[in-house]
Amino acid sequence: MTRYGMAVDTVFCVGCDQCSLACKVEHNLSNGVWWSRARTSSDPDGYALGCPEGTYPNLKSSWYTLGCQHCDNPPCLKACPTGATQKREDGIVTVDVDVCIGCKSCITACPYDVRTLLEEDPAWHLDFPVGDQAASSHVVNTVEKCTFCVERIDRGERPVCVDVCQAVARYFGDLDDPESEISKVLAERDYDLLLEDQGTGPNVYFLK
Repeated sequence: MTRYGMAVDTVFCVGCDQCSLACKVEHNLSNGVWWSRARTSSDPDGYALGCPEGTYPNLKSSWYTLGCQHCDNPPCLKACPTGATQKREDGIVTVDVDVCIGCKSCITACPYDVRTLLEEDPAWHLDFPVGDQAASSHVVNTVEKCTFCVERIDRGERPVCVDVCQAVARYFGDLDDPESEISKVLAERDYDLLLEDQGTGPNVYFLK
């Protein structure tokens, strides 16, 4: 059985946000909505991007991108009262907008703060839709988040953020396949998991 995961190389990531922009276009995200954003190790909340940590002249900083962690034990799944939040057999966590009632229970339960409630009708700067026609629709009073690009995965493709990364700082594949690219890099490199102590079992790894 397939269990998808992603790895972000914090050594090579330069925080260019190209992956975030590609995600926004791929899914035709509404104005102000981002499913993934670049952060620095010294400023995870993103209020002062680029600020190094340490004492001058011994300063350092690394970038990483924050999105849904597609957890093995997602607290959002347990908190959802309608079954709108679902976990596929391949480990990808999704939201069914036809079932979501916008109660924000999943937002409260998620320790990563990576879900967005569309409180107003979606609006775009362009007068025409962009992105993948198979991507999920956007409905007011429903919750959205990163889907690992399920529309692409189901066609045998990789998430768009992986394909566009010019720094080659992203890996994606089957964590249960020892021959997959991501399994090989995780076997060779040290990595961190975000809020691992929360018991969520995140499947996004940050190589260091």
